Formats: sequence, structure tokens, C-alpha cells
Amino acid sequence: MIKLEMLRVFRVVAEQGNLSGAAKELGRTPSAVSMMLAQLEDHIGAPLFETDRKNRLTTMGRLVLEESNRATDAFARSLDAIERHRKSVAGTVRIATVPSATVTLLPEMVLKFRTQYPDVRLEISDVDSAAVHRRIRYEEADIGIVTAPAGENRIADASVIMYDDLGIVSRVDGAIANTPQSDAEQRGWGLLELEPLIANPLCRMVDHPSVEQLLLTCTLEARNTTALMSFVRRGLGATILPRSAIKGQSDDFAFFAPPDFPVRRALLKIANPDRTLTPAALAFWDRLVV
Repeated sequence: MIKLEMLRVFRVVAEQGNLSGAAKELGRTPSAVSMMLAQLEDHIGAPLFETDRKNRLTTMGRLVLEESNRATDAFARSLDAIERHRKSVAGTVRIATVPSATVTLLPEMVLKFRTQYPDVRLEISDVDSAAVHRRIRYEEADIGIVTAPAGENRIADASVIMYDDLGIVSRVDGAIANTPQSDAEQRGWGLLELEPLIANPLCRMVDHPSVEQLLLTCTLEARNTTALMSFVRRGLGATILPRSAIKGQSDDFAFFAPPDFPVRRALLKIANPDRTLTPAALAFWDRLVV
């Protein structure tokens, strides 16, 4: 049976034109190279060189050299592709996160991480908490960031990253923001009745009759925090977001957290307990703290 190593040795000998040069390049003795060439010729059933000096190929030799080049080049490309894939997988961290964390938490985390691990590839997707759990369970993500009501500890193998107040986000020139402070505190979450509600999954964490009723009649919902902020900025209504969502934003937004019915959410990091994190993923996990 002709082996790939036979073709590789033959190719080097043909390129060098002599046994000694080929042996030096291959890191073998001339006798070992000569023996492998003899084995290849025995399998083929015809000589590959016209003379023992190995500097002139026979017709069969030229054909075998052409095929040897193809075979060894293809093998080298395959090895290179495997190595690139190995490095890519080892150096990739897949993060599935709720949209609010993408805007409020991850930019600073990513910046700090990349200063120490500039070659690690980060793949970030923002989905709702249920989808985050699914991706972690089916190993489609290494690290998940989910949201839950503060104080609830129903998620196994989860670690708290931070707590944040939920509140009403509206335009600064809208009816909600221009309600006198005393009236606003009295109405609480009922302030949302002054403008159309732009629903999002966080709204369902507010266990208040006014919010529950508005969700039943709401005609606009979005899951992406950037989209929610854009809708509020365009005057389409108000929404419920964490206080950190408007941190560093323009002066277009007002934030009000009803003091009589405070609602806090927790951001949690999760991973598959049956899967060991890669060193790169573990390094990112350790830095997910506030």
C-alpha cells in the first residue's frame, strides 16, 4: 500500500535532485530515504528515476510527482485548517445575554478583558432569558447572562453580577417626566398610563396592577434595549428599564423609580454545570463582576 509519507519523501528527493540533500531536509539518513523510495517503486512496479543519482525523472516519475504534489499539498492544507479551527475554538468565548446587559454591562467588561486577552474572539448574542438558558443547556453558548427579580434564588448554579432598580424611562419633554414630583410619587407605576407603554420582558417583573393592565392593551413591544431607547426618543411612548440603561445616555431621557413600590432586578451569570469552561471562557467569567 502506498503511504502519504512515501509520496512526501519522493517529492523532496525529486525537488532536491539527490539523496543527501533530501535526507538533510527530511531529517533522515540517506539510506532510510533510499529504502522508502525503493518501497514506493516496488508498489508502483516501475522506476521513478532514470539513474541512481536521482536527478532525472522517468515518465512514470513525472506523473507520480504531479500526484504527490497534489496529495501532500492537500494534506498540508487540511492540517492547517485543523490547527486554525483548534485555535479558534480554544480562543473563542460565546456569550448569550439579555439585551439590557449588552448595553449597560458588557461594553466596560469587554474593554477590560480585551486589554489582557486581545487575541480571544468574543461572540455576543442578545436574546431573552429563556433563550439564554436554552443556549447554555444545549452548549450553544459558554456563558449566559440572565435577569431575575432581586432576592429570588430559583436559578441553580447562578452567580449574581449586580443589582439594579427598575423604573419608568420616558422622554424629558413628555407627560410622565413633567408630572410634579409629589403627583408622580403618589401615582407610582400608574404614571405609565399618561403615555403609551412600549412593552419589553422586564415589564413582566413589575407585579403591579397598573403595569399588568397596560400590558394587556399594549400594541408595541421590543426586546432590544437600543430599539426601546430609540422608540422612546421618537416619542412613541415610555417603557420600563433598569436605571443603568440610561447611564451615559443623552439628556433626552428621564428615569423614575416609584418609591412606594420599588422593583429591583438581578443580573446573573450562568454556565452549563456539566461542561468545563475553556481557559478563555473562565477568564471572562471571573471578570463578570461589578
